[in-house]
Amino acid sequence: MDLVPALDEPLKNTLGAPTAKVMAEHLDLHTVGDLLHHYPRRYAERGELTPLAELPLDEHVTVFAQVADARVLTFNQGRGKRLEVNITDGSGRLQLVFFGKGIHKPHKELLPGRRAMFAGKVSKFNQKLQLAHPTYELLDDDTDADAVEAWANELIPIYPACKGLESWKIAKAVSAVLPSAREAADPLPPALRDGRGLTTLPEALLKVHRPQSRADVAVARDRLKWDEAFVLQVALARRRHAETQLPAVARKPVPGGLLDAFDAKLPFTLTEGQQKVSAEIFGELAAEHPMHRLLQGEVGSGKTMVALRAMLAVVDAGGQAAMLAPTEVLAQQHHRSITEMMGELAEGGTLGGAEESTKVVLLTGSMGVPARRRALLDLVTGEAGLVIGTHALIEDKVQFHDLGLVVVDEQHRFGVEQRDALRGKGKQSPHLLVMTATPIPRTVAMTVFGDLETSVLDQLPAGRSPIATHVVPAKDKPHFLARAWERVREEVENGHQAYIVCPRIGDGEDEPKNKKRAAGDEPEADKRPPLAVVDIAGQLSGGPLKGLRIEMLHGRMAPDDKDGVMRRFAAGEVDVLVATTVIEVGVNVPNATAMVIMDADRFGVSQLHQLRGRVGRGSAPGLCLLVSEAHEAGPSRARLSAVAATLDGFELSRIDLEQRREGDVLGQAQSGVRSSLRMLAVIEDEEVIAAAREEAARVVAADPELTNLPELRTALDALLDQDREQYLDKG
Repeated sequence: MDLVPALDEPLKNTLGAPTAKVMAEHLDLHTVGDLLHHYPRRYAERGELTPLAELPLDEHVTVFAQVADARVLTFNQGRGKRLEVNITDGSGRLQLVFFGKGIHKPHKELLPGRRAMFAGKVSKFNQKLQLAHPTYELLDDDTDADAVEAWANELIPIYPACKGLESWKIAKAVSAVLPSAREAADPLPPALRDGRGLTTLPEALLKVHRPQSRADVAVARDRLKWDEAFVLQVALARRRHAETQLPAVARKPVPGGLLDAFDAKLPFTLTEGQQKVSAEIFGELAAEHPMHRLLQGEVGSGKTMVALRAMLAVVDAGGQAAMLAPTEVLAQQHHRSITEMMGELAEGGTLGGAEESTKVVLLTGSMGVPARRRALLDLVTGEAGLVIGTHALIEDKVQFHDLGLVVVDEQHRFGVEQRDALRGKGKQSPHLLVMTATPIPRTVAMTVFGDLETSVLDQLPAGRSPIATHVVPAKDKPHFLARAWERVREEVENGHQAYIVCPRIGDGEDEPKNKKRAAGDEPEADKRPPLAVVDIAGQLSGGPLKGLRIEMLHGRMAPDDKDGVMRRFAAGEVDVLVATTVIEVGVNVPNATAMVIMDADRFGVSQLHQLRGRVGRGSAPGLCLLVSEAHEAGPSRARLSAVAATLDGFELSRIDLEQRREGDVLGQAQSGVRSSLRMLAVIEDEEVIAAAREEAARVVAADPELTNLPELRTALDALLDQDREQYLDKG
């Protein structure tokens, strides 16, 4: 958050063009304010030097140590020279090496007994850790005993650094701009600051960069976390407030209509959770401003049922309801299952239709012209009460008679523009229900979907079976993989079906771009390309699953082919479906009981949980096998074991977040988040975020335009510069 004009001074005016250029290119720091908000990553005490015994390989490190000895060696028959310096911090030793002309200066300066800060990348040579050509900063040996003690106990800030700009150079740059911190305008209202016992912003900036003690650091961090959480929550609270000012048509349920007829023919009773969430939704549909609700539900918790009942209530009240699905496969699947669930109630306008019935139409990009024209006509005349579709619903040509409710399935796949475009098709803002099966921990929901009210479905409907999950270490124990294929065969022989999921299609396209290796993953598994649908389907049909009916499904097949495969699989005419993650969401085939995920370490925790939710949807127990060649002790295997250990999606999403960096947590789609969250950790700072949300709601209710809080307004404008606007809109 760049705070006020005093801090808007470009860095090149203060630090000179070369340094400013490196800061802009590598650290995205452009102004004095940016640099003041580039906080130290940690603090080193000279008294407790970084343990050399625990240096991580291949990481850039900054260490404090004392030179133990140094010697110059020659090689190449005396033509080459190498300086080896051994340093120690009491816990371990480390070798520094310098070559060629680079040995002269360190040879003169790094004498036994000298202490210095060294920075470089840890490598290994002859089984010993070393830093090659590290940069270093000598520390003065002051003879005054008090000064030596003060020096030994001083906290040294270690900044996130980059090539060409070591931590101590950043520290010097911060020292140059630190006096400006006194002019930082404070965004927190004084009453809130005093009520929460927080320090002022200038004070916090001074303490975070130049602490006298660990207590100073704690005081500064508490205050800076509050700033980030509060300004973000004010932005979201203002958006929620603005939404409540919009008019919407109240859609009150009508007794004796479609909804009652639908409920009467349900072969089961709704779970308590479904009833509770439905009541919340019906309450909001009956209001005269638009509902904005996020419906989170475990995989298979019956979200679609809750959404469908809301859609029917809107049709009863004279409106239309649209469901937006992220893929054609899913739109077709929803259309199929909704028309099946509704039976004759979905046959409005046809001979077999019930008296209380409506028309349910499907609209996707690949439909033929006549079918598409018919669907568009049904929408504009109001003949169709329900429409299920993909992005095709958003096109300009699509007109509704009276759009009352938009249901968005699997929110994280839709940008906000699409959602807003569809909402713009109502005469007044339609009500909005966003469904996601990716469980979102409460704080992330408050941050990412902060402008939506949240409902959670956490009970599974009666008759759903538990899913057993096991890791299959294909490299260490090949016979486990052979057994996995036997298990698939057994499931098929018992009249069931199976999915086999691969990370790649394999028709000559590139590596999947979306899968970054999780932080700390071992690189060896990345040496071969990920397993592909085309290859695996071929190997299985000629090998371990010979004789079974095997088909493929992936995103680059023609839409009709995809739909054909899904229909045959749903009808039980295909035993084994080898697919990419197109089956990740919403595909519902209760007879499929087994899933084998190949190269499972290449998927994220939440994605594995989603995929696994495709089995165990009927009365027979589900089985999910995670096949991986990842090293037994590596972080990838730990992730897989976590998935195998629990079926609780909320627990897994916490694990997922703890293993990923904060920036990834909020997803790449929210471009501005990384730039606004520097101190706040979404998982750990749950209490701060919850408290900030309450305070923000209070402040905005009293003064929606923030007329009396100009500093907060400024901070908000800085947070909401163009590229971050979209992030906040994401809910």
